[in-house]
Amino acid sequence: MRRPKEGNMRDTPHDRPAGLRRHWPLLRKLFFIAFALLVIVLLVDQARHVEWDKVLQALQAYTWPVLLRAAGLAVLSYLVYSCFDLLAIPYLGHMIPPLRVMAVGIVAYAFNLNMGSLVGSVGFRFRLYLRLGLAAGDITRIVGLSLTTNWLGYLWVAGGLFAWGVLPIPDNWSISNYALRGIGAGMVVAASAYVALCGLARKRAWSIRGHQIELPSLGIAVAQSVLGSACWLSIGLVVWSLIRHDVSYPLILGVLLLSGIAGAVTHIPGGLGVVEAVFIAMLGGQVPHYEILGTLLAYRAVYYLAPFAVAAVLYFFLEARLPKLAEEGKERVRARKRPNGKTEGNKTEGNKTFMAWIKR
Repeated sequence: MRRPKEGNMRDTPHDRPAGLRRHWPLLRKLFFIAFALLVIVLLVDQARHVEWDKVLQALQAYTWPVLLRAAGLAVLSYLVYSCFDLLAIPYLGHMIPPLRVMAVGIVAYAFNLNMGSLVGSVGFRFRLYLRLGLAAGDITRIVGLSLTTNWLGYLWVAGGLFAWGVLPIPDNWSISNYALRGIGAGMVVAASAYVALCGLARKRAWSIRGHQIELPSLGIAVAQSVLGSACWLSIGLVVWSLIRHDVSYPLILGVLLLSGIAGAVTHIPGGLGVVEAVFIAMLGGQVPHYEILGTLLAYRAVYYLAPFAVAAVLYFFLEARLPKLAEEGKERVRARKRPNGKTEGNKTEGNKTFMAWIKR
């Protein structure tokens, strides 16, 4: 029997998934680019109908007490977020002063909101924590725990609000109120499952594609739920404090959370334009469009731009100080090395050193 030439051989069914996996990163990138371009086109079309003079008047109508109140709530929100990393440091068994950890968290959060998660959440954390003496593997765990805390809080708050049914879905949307309630219930179940898994699972670690994934303790999972939820609740308070019309806080919070998903899908830093489009679609029937845009512009100034300026100054201050702290951090890592060359960072030692660490 003659063997077929290689050039005439057809791809087997097993080859096709491999080819799809090989091209999937490019296809995903093209999808997000196309989606972002579609959103931009729609936003530009909507922007032509905005009464920008009235938007400016709405901005100028804000008084200093209102802006200071919103700024205070923004500070509270940033402080809550900066505590995300505090959960990870003692969990890994490292001894870094809390204020230093919180400063890194504030810088990472501000740059994350304005420049994207790859630059903020990942890039700046790696830059600063490496200078503080942490190993790359430990920093990866810190980033992972921080991201989990953020989205765990989102699941609790958004899931509860969606299941409650506080969001009036527009008639021209393809999703019904019942479907959104079902999604919300599923989000709450997912958050509950994570906490239960952290408390009940016997197997605590898995290796996925060479990365070691370890479940936190039940106490840390509960703390993640509290801090993550508090962060999202405080962001909603900032927007609610700036809107002048009689709109309930749960409704404002629900719309903000819905816009957060839309912004994450488009990969546009800060969801610029996407957040505004969702707010107008959801609240346009009871609040004038120019009032909504004025509120969101004030929100971006208070929660994005002003903290970004402060974080930039704080970053340069940390960079100036870190050369002195770098050698101290390296000494800590060398002192904590095991005979086999691996750094100690297990949960047991982290729990033993937690009280000593928090008092520094």
